[in-house]
Amino acid sequence: MTPRTVPGSEPLIRISSLVKTYDSGEVPFTALKGVDLTVQPGEFVGLIGKSGSGKTTLINMITGIDRPTSGEVVISGTPVHALSENKLAVWRGRTIGVVFQFFQLLPTLTVVENVMLPMDFCNVHLARERESYALALLEQVEMVDQAHKLPSALSGGQQQRVAIARALANDPPILAADEPTGNLDSVTAESVFTLFESLVAGGKTIVMVTHDNDIAARVARALHVRDGEIVDDIRREM
Repeated sequence: MTPRTVPGSEPLIRISSLVKTYDSGEVPFTALKGVDLTVQPGEFVGLIGKSGSGKTTLINMITGIDRPTSGEVVISGTPVHALSENKLAVWRGRTIGVVFQFFQLLPTLTVVENVMLPMDFCNVHLARERESYALALLEQVEMVDQAHKLPSALSGGQQQRVAIARALANDPPILAADEPTGNLDSVTAESVFTLFESLVAGGKTIVMVTHDNDIAARVARALHVRDGEIVDDIRREM
């Protein structure tokens, strides 16, 4: 599956000379070393690498969860690295859906309430329409029958599907997933990956961190990260 790009169109994600150094220890540690990267709309990108390679730091730069020491992160024309914390939170809520390895669902809210939460935060959709929109998303990820349960009543794979529905709540152009299958068994991981493929087919752009070689072999574009640098960029016809 090739990305749906328009000739001459601007990249959806543009990263330039990105450096991230952490000074928390006795010796500063540079997690990213001058990374350059562009991602076009509709691409399915896998960030592949061993623990400590810098792949999670890189995706945290894309989502604005972490800030660069130097360099630029521009997404849909917005210089993310320059946004204030307040503007960054609103921008993230509307532009990027984040999927975590350990789901991060709020345990005291029902499944449908968890999916509605980003809509409430960013004031997306009319208030009276949010529940029906959330239920439609849950149907898309085959979880609508669990809508009124608490997350604790669900399996890990079910919770991850709910987390994906929540990430889609504000219809963001990008999904950023950090080891989304890392806490799942192989069968459940396969179903989540298949769901991602269907979202890309529908026009979403996905950037996914993984160390699973089987999953990595199936993304349309695999970026291999080692010692804070992208050392290989493999594109596949899907």
